[in-house]
Amino acid sequence: MGKRLFMKQPNMRKVIYSLLPILVFSVGNFGLRVLFVAALAVSVAFIIEFLFEARKGKPVSEAVLVTGLLYGLILPPAVPIWIVVVGIVFAVVFGKMAFGGFGRNIFNPAMVGRAFVYISFPVALTVQWTQAARFWGEGFTRWLVFPQPVSGATPIEMIRYGEAVSRVDMFIGTIAGSAGETAKWLIIACAVYLVITKTASFKIIVSTIFAAFVISSLLFIFRLSVIDPFATLTGGSLLFGAVFMATDPVSAPRRERAKVYYGILIGSLTVIIGTFSLFGAGLMFSILIANTFAPLIDHLETWRMKK
Repeated sequence: MGKRLFMKQPNMRKVIYSLLPILVFSVGNFGLRVLFVAALAVSVAFIIEFLFEARKGKPVSEAVLVTGLLYGLILPPAVPIWIVVVGIVFAVVFGKMAFGGFGRNIFNPAMVGRAFVYISFPVALTVQWTQAARFWGEGFTRWLVFPQPVSGATPIEMIRYGEAVSRVDMFIGTIAGSAGETAKWLIIACAVYLVITKTASFKIIVSTIFAAFVISSLLFIFRLSVIDPFATLTGGSLLFGAVFMATDPVSAPRRERAKVYYGILIGSLTVIIGTFSLFGAGLMFSILIANTFAPLIDHLETWRMKK
């Protein structure tokens, strides 16, 4: 028998299944370019890992397909193609293979790739946003619904500068933003599927969202922020990150109580960084910071249990 091309990972396959409806919605919302970006990111991610693993005679992990798909969905729809390629290569090489491959990486690879391009090419990742279609489904007939990006058009930025944003649109997803992060109702449905199938940690998802809600409520009540709690949960990438990125089983803690602390850290830092720093990408940095402390949180919880 020949060698298997892919390592069998049923849980990773379930994550892919849950991301496909989000991909379909994103294409209908922004255009066929989203599908091309996602397919390109997945293809390049597979090729890079294959080149590393083929020398050792090992199969490619199905997790790398998740990395590519996630990376493609957390980028703006109009992101330059060369940035897509550069970012996913960096994600797989330095976010995963440099640590020894699947199961050994400290950080979420997709977030590593996005952080790299976010810091290196900030204009393409922070100001070149694409408006959503006038009606969902328009994107299936166009490469990009609005070829000319608009600056500062994400809901959070609009609210921050005093503009009115429809809360219904924020929940449904017919708003500007990263390709896969806009349809909050669909993300919630996918979260239910992942929790029921025991693919994602319910404790990480809930603790992340709860912490973000509490911190954003306090900041809003004391007028330290103009972003209300509902906008915090539905206007940005928090829900998508809580469901698909924070729950990465490799870079998250293993202990059950540690997962709660981990989620609280991510949710709190997301709001604090997004409110007080120059960077709007609070979720991205909070997940990478929490990834750094995940082993320590696990260790402290293990030590507590032994006392």
